[in-house]
Amino acid sequence: MIAILLEEFPYEQDIRELCMAFYPGISFIYTAGEEVIFSCNVKKEKDFYLAKVEYPDKVHKFTIDALLSRYEVKNILKRNLYEIFFEHTATKLPWGTLTGIRPTKIVLNMLEDNLDKESIYKNLKATYLMSDEKIELSYKVAAKEKSILDKIDYKDNYSLYIGIPYCPSICSYCSFSAYPVKAWQHGKKDYVKALCKELKAVAKANAHRKLLSIYMGGGTPTSLEADELKEILSCVRDEFDMRNVLEISVEAGRPDSISTDKLKVLKMMGVGRISINPQSMNQSTLDKIGRFHTVDMIAESFNMARGLGFDNINMDIILGLPGEGVEEVKNTLEKIKKLDPESLTIHSLAVKRAARLNNADEKYRHIADRIMSESFKLSYEFCENMGLEPYYLYRQKNMAGNYENIGFAKPGRECVYNILIMEEKQDIIACGAGASSKLTGITEGKAKRLENVKDPKLYIERIEDIIKNKEMIC
Repeated sequence: MIAILLEEFPYEQDIRELCMAFYPGISFIYTAGEEVIFSCNVKKEKDFYLAKVEYPDKVHKFTIDALLSRYEVKNILKRNLYEIFFEHTATKLPWGTLTGIRPTKIVLNMLEDNLDKESIYKNLKATYLMSDEKIELSYKVAAKEKSILDKIDYKDNYSLYIGIPYCPSICSYCSFSAYPVKAWQHGKKDYVKALCKELKAVAKANAHRKLLSIYMGGGTPTSLEADELKEILSCVRDEFDMRNVLEISVEAGRPDSISTDKLKVLKMMGVGRISINPQSMNQSTLDKIGRFHTVDMIAESFNMARGLGFDNINMDIILGLPGEGVEEVKNTLEKIKKLDPESLTIHSLAVKRAARLNNADEKYRHIADRIMSESFKLSYEFCENMGLEPYYLYRQKNMAGNYENIGFAKPGRECVYNILIMEEKQDIIACGAGASSKLTGITEGKAKRLENVKDPKLYIERIEDIIKNKEMIC
């Protein structure tokens, strides 16, 4: 347990997130007097902040000029804390003090300000204590993003997200708004009608600007029947001006949700990019995480899509799933390499699952870190050998540990939507239960969110109010 004690110091989240990176799975208290690993106390003294980090065997103190900008105060605080935590844990974080979910956004902004690579490198090293490896990765991703964005008329235009909240079953690691489709069969038709009503309203409200990309996610959109998918996509094609649309992506995700009829509908309606997401190509892992399909079904679905003419297929994998080490990851990568997808997205999960074990056994933390480090290195090597290049990157909020989620693609097969939403370069208008719109009419550097209710039944019941709220803001 860690105590965070602040007086007139608005940086609790920054302290907590950095603590989580060094001490995965730790819990926090905000009062003194209980047994803790250490306490972090910050209070204002005239024109400076006095910080005290107190371990049982050592007390660290440092000051920060209170007249500095919020940005400078935050970074000085985190650099000092980093050095203190490193002294007590002997742990170095590849991403340094960065705990935000969009590290490449910093680099992209620097590139847009015409900073050269050497200046960017020095800035990232001095400000955030990032490793050379992550600086190089960030620069490579941001440069790729910029080369794509420079060719796109994205300013003042928008993209569309369509949310389908159903899945064949709910995976044990899932945190998305998803519901088992069998339990919701009676309400699917009404959901599709409500969704189409919202789509029509969004099309009308945004008729004055260009629609650039469309992404249908969830959930698993192909949990719907072929005729239901056709109804939604027909509505989109009928209501929106499609002349400037660069791509339509659909997450076909689960192979147990894919059929020839559904793929034919997607192809007929102009969907150019689909995702078939194994997460793992090890059967024992699929069974553990609640995926009721086989490894063979993944390959069969992939080949079915290829046979129907889909030439831009993404696959997702997750590193750190229960029971998986480097050999299991290697098996997954070798099987994916044979399928030869146009893009591969690599997610990190281990730090969440390892957190509980870390509390009980400190040795496990180093084993888990080594496995994850080797798994990422191996994954990146496979991507390079497959001709895939990194093009977008993000980290999970409050991520314990210091890993990233990253998308690789063959040149020219990148998903524009992924770049636009991750770098917050454009309004993303989201329709459907649990869908979250992001509006880049930015206030204090953050995009404004507008979230729809998550429950499909409530979404159907409240659709008129949802539309009114959206018309007022979007």
